[in-house]
Amino acid sequence: MAEQSTQIIPDPYHDEGYNIEDSASELTSLRSSITDYVYENGRRYHAYHAGSYWGSNDEKAMDAMDIQHHVYTMMLHGKLFLAPIADDVKRVLDIGTGTGKWAVDFGDLYPSATVIGTDLSPIQPKFVPPNVHFEVDDCTDDWLYHEPFDFIHVRGLYGCVEDWDRFYSQAFKHLTPGGYIQQIETGIIHHSDDGSFERSEMDEAGQLSVQAAKVWGKSFDTVLEMKDKMRKAGFVDINEHKFKLPVGPWPKDRRLKTLGKYQRLVWEESLEMWVMMLWTNFLGMTREEVEVRLAQVRRDLYDPRIHAYQDV
Repeated sequence: MAEQSTQIIPDPYHDEGYNIEDSASELTSLRSSITDYVYENGRRYHAYHAGSYWGSNDEKAMDAMDIQHHVYTMMLHGKLFLAPIADDVKRVLDIGTGTGKWAVDFGDLYPSATVIGTDLSPIQPKFVPPNVHFEVDDCTDDWLYHEPFDFIHVRGLYGCVEDWDRFYSQAFKHLTPGGYIQQIETGIIHHSDDGSFERSEMDEAGQLSVQAAKVWGKSFDTVLEMKDKMRKAGFVDINEHKFKLPVGPWPKDRRLKTLGKYQRLVWEESLEMWVMMLWTNFLGMTREEVEVRLAQVRRDLYDPRIHAYQDV
């Protein structure tokens, strides 16, 4: 598997893809209180343990989650995971399953496995493979599973867990001997190899989210911290794969250009979901102020001179 960690060469021809006009645990039953969602600043949020997660769970956010799943799968060259799990894997846990795309795809790929997807929001589909089921649960609570798992999959939990040491300790205890945990995280401070991203509105937005996270008291640097914390919890044979995920179709490489197109679409669909709760609750901004800042960020998304990428 070829990882992307070297410098990405920008495409000198800017016409393609830069037209802004073109982008138009109550485990057995869900109590009514869980689906009585919280609405704030025009977005819908989870009611179960309300306020413990920064992102919304409305239709626009769900669309973005599905696109992001596609991006991650493309980034891994069509694979759902890199961990060398056995073909006869029996029990799998997908933490922070979101819309459940990964869990459903895994269940289709391994029909003999039992796949459990957990999330704070009951936004998963009702018609799924018979070996897949979803539970409303908070991974920061005590884990109450009676049987261990062969594989634990974690993706996009930055800013969701206050005590990562406890999280990894619980994951370690709930894995079978020889089992694997795999985690994919993305940094919220983005970069460019040529300095074109620095001091852009996209850069400013990331810095504002870092400020909000500090006030909130949860780390958004999971992408930098998880390897050491896994080792501290007792995991061995830890492998770290690093990727540069472009935002926009600026790379010359055709595969990276396609990835960048999709990731820019993720940004278009996700910007409000990413920051509205954080900036209004912890930076004192109004909804209107947030929307003005995000309009400026969207202009940057379509500036071919900005060669931004995210660390994954």
